[in-house]
Amino acid sequence: MTELDPRLTPARPDLAATHLRGLIEAPRYVEGTTYRVVHPAAPVRKEPSPEAPLTTEALFGETVTIYDLTEEGWAWGQLDGDGYVGWLPAEALGPVAAPATHKVAALRTPVFAGPSIKLPPQGLLSLGSRVIVIEARERFSLTAEGGFIFSAHLAPLDVVEGDFVAQAARYLGAAYLWGGRSSLGLDCSGLVQMALTACGIACPRDSDMQEKALGAALAFDGDLATLRRGDLLFWPGHVGIVEDGQTLLHATAFFMSVVREPLGAALARIEASGTPLRSVRRL
Repeated sequence: MTELDPRLTPARPDLAATHLRGLIEAPRYVEGTTYRVVHPAAPVRKEPSPEAPLTTEALFGETVTIYDLTEEGWAWGQLDGDGYVGWLPAEALGPVAAPATHKVAALRTPVFAGPSIKLPPQGLLSLGSRVIVIEARERFSLTAEGGFIFSAHLAPLDVVEGDFVAQAARYLGAAYLWGGRSSLGLDCSGLVQMALTACGIACPRDSDMQEKALGAALAFDGDLATLRRGDLLFWPGHVGIVEDGQTLLHATAFFMSVVREPLGAALARIEASGTPLRSVRRL
């Protein structure tokens, strides 16, 4: 069998995606059906169990190609955005009625039943979520699901930001959550992915993937003066963003939060834990 990353390969011992025919031997090949996430966030897990660790999340409006649906209410498939494979709760998915038109540009935004802030919110959508706007009403946008979102909290889907470091800084104070990708909680590589995606830069999900795919390697001898804003620092299992010559911006389990940490102190602390810096990448 061809060696393919299982995190990005929709194949199991019992089935594989049709497009993998000829690359992977499987007893059954499935074409797959596209669905849209209709919950504020859908957990993606390695196994079909609520007790299984979170590997990543799909945000509202993102699409996923599903290859298997179980009677127990689980859907197995591949996220269309970054190609990640896993199990999602089937109740979090719905049909794709039309392409998304806008994305949430605020850190979080409430969805109301009508064009009034006095109505109880139906839910909260996180930065980067995708919606289908039907029409504008007063200061609100009516979505395909019938919810109303404050229009200033949305941006057309094709709008891209110019500074991914500033985008990452918007998550300061958000909780650290292994596998998370939302403003309610995210991990180190999720922070990098969401910040780069907002700027129109394709970014894989996990830190080892990012280390291989992003930018060019930079020789680093420990002199902080050689680092500049936007450089990515990689340790085994961790990634951080150089905000300036004195500050590291990252989501870290040490503080259980997205934080600004003095760069020199962070490098020393992480190395003292037995994990020396492995590489520096410059976009």
